[in-house]
Formats: sequence, structure tokens, C-alpha cells
Amino acid sequence: MKRFDFIQPATIEEAIAAWTPEAAWLGGGTNLVDLMKTGALQPELVIDITRLQGLGNIETLPDGSTRIGALVNNSDLAYDPGILRRFPMVAEALLSGASGQLRNAATVGGNLMQRTRCAYFQDPNAACNRRAPGSGCDAQEGENDNLAVLGWSDACIATNPSDFCVPLAALDAVVEVQGPAGRREIAFADFHRLPGDAPERESALEPGELILALRLPAEAAAFAANARYLKLRDRTSFAFAIASAAAALRIEGGRISEARLALGALAAKPWRVTEAEALLTGRAPEPALFERAADAALADATPSGSNAWKIDLARRVATRALTMAAAGTPARIPALPASPFGDQTGEPAHV
Repeated sequence: MKRFDFIQPATIEEAIAAWTPEAAWLGGGTNLVDLMKTGALQPELVIDITRLQGLGNIETLPDGSTRIGALVNNSDLAYDPGILRRFPMVAEALLSGASGQLRNAATVGGNLMQRTRCAYFQDPNAACNRRAPGSGCDAQEGENDNLAVLGWSDACIATNPSDFCVPLAALDAVVEVQGPAGRREIAFADFHRLPGDAPERESALEPGELILALRLPAEAAAFAANARYLKLRDRTSFAFAIASAAAALRIEGGRISEARLALGALAAKPWRVTEAEALLTGRAPEPALFERAADAALADATPSGSNAWKIDLARRVATRALTMAAAGTPARIPALPASPFGDQTGEPAHV
């Protein structure tokens, strides 16, 4: 690991003042430290933000929204009674990711900034436009079975690996940030960027901006009765998604009055599919409708390599997530959170 400077500022203002283009923020460190060990990331300065005050709370605001501090860890958030009751698919997505030990360390802010699992990004000896702009993309001609089928470009075919971010996209979350120019809010739909011709710019954060919190609007709680996150992965425990879906329905009088659907692990950002949501709205929940919605969700998908199979797989995941959501949210998170296997009736989760 390359030598670097390390500081622990006491205030948000001190942290932002210390930032330089060669610096990296450190929260739980579950992603950053891994990448520093391999040499994929080599910051000159690591700014530890874990001593900053006010970033570790979960609170309900007067307008009914839920504000989650950037330093809340994944385990605490997943088991928070308010999150379980109001936003169950957020809890299900969190509990489907990583291991219990990692969830105890990983933070909300770090999860939003999680880097791609593309092997060529993680290998400092490989050409990767995302890690080293202008160097090329070895993934184009390499092992690309599990890379993007939506929103990719000739410069980059990497995917976003986060489970947590998929339901956040479906529920219209908002990200609160602070930087040298002050505080601002970013709609979650605009937070992650598609690669285009500048894949090195992965988010809407400006230089020196720090994530303070995440906010879920009060309206998102209206989906609590019919909301599921479904994740397909190579093995049941501790694996990143091959394809995932967050599906949420409001069902009134036997018809879907409002729908939300977002897909994961298919693009460089969580993929909200408003066309599918519009198709679902106003209709009775039934298998044929869910298949048509999934077809609409993947209508623009194209292989970026030897991964055409992933399009049909994602279509099936979306269909099943909608079917599970229509059946109702379990009273408790299933024993295998977000898995298509095992008991879905809501036994206590293994953690």
C-alpha cells in the first residue's frame, strides 16, 4: 500500500477545508481500504470523517420524511424499527448485502459511493477509463459476462454494485451534501452518473463535497404493504448481485394505483424504469401484466460483451419482484433476505 497522510478532523468545516483533489473520505472503509490495498486507489491524504458530529442519527422530520445520517451503519439502519415499518424493502436490500461483520462497519455515505466491482477497475495494471481516464477499457475485450446491459458507453461498461441504492432510486430519495460552496440537495435519480465519455466522474458530487445525510420522503412509506427487493447472485451468502430489482406497489380497490420499479447491477447507476411504472398503474396486479412491465423495463437493454443472457435474467428478476410485491410484504424480513430461494414467509433473518 502506498504511503499516505491521515487526519481526523473534528468538524464538517475542518474536513471540507482539508480536502484536496488527491484526498479520499474515510467512513467505514469497507470499500476504500480494499482498493488501497490492491493499488487501484492511491490517495495522498485520507480524511477520516468518523469523528464528525451529527452524521450518525436516524430521525423523522416534521414533514414526515426520514433523515438518515451518512455515518449510520448498514446493520443499525436495517434493524431500525421505523425503517422496517415504513421502508421494508430498504431493510431487505441492506440485509442481502455483504456479511454481518461488514454491515456493522459499512456506512450509508460509503454505500452511496461504492465503487464498481469490474475486475479491470480493481486491477491497477489493467486499462480502465474509470480509474485512469484515457487509458482505455480492457473489459470491452475481456471477461465481461457480468457487466452492463443498460446505459453503457464505448468508454466504460462497468456496473454499480450496491443493493441499498436500488430501493433508494425507486423511493425518490434525496442526498444532502456540503462542500466549499455550501450545502445543497441532490435528487437520487441524478446522484449517480452514466459513463458517457467521462466514466471517471461517477456521481454528481462536486470536488470537495461530503455526503451529510440521505432523506426518504414521507410519501415513500405508502408502499410499505407491497414492497420487495429481489437479488440474484452466484451464491446465497456474501455475493454481489448479478441482477436485482426493487418493486413497490400501492394497491387500492384491486388495482395498482401507483408503482415503483428500479433495477440493479445492470448499469453504472440504479436503473429506475418509469415506463414500466406507467404501464402498471391503473391495472389489476396479475402475472401477464408483470411480464409486460418487465419487458418494458428491459426494452433498451443491449449486450456490452458476452452478456446477452443477463437481459433475459433481469427480465425474470423484475417479473418475480413485482409478483412478490403484489403478494404483500412479509411481517418480518425472510431468513434469506432478498433471495428467490427459501422461505418467503418472514422468518427471522440470519445475521
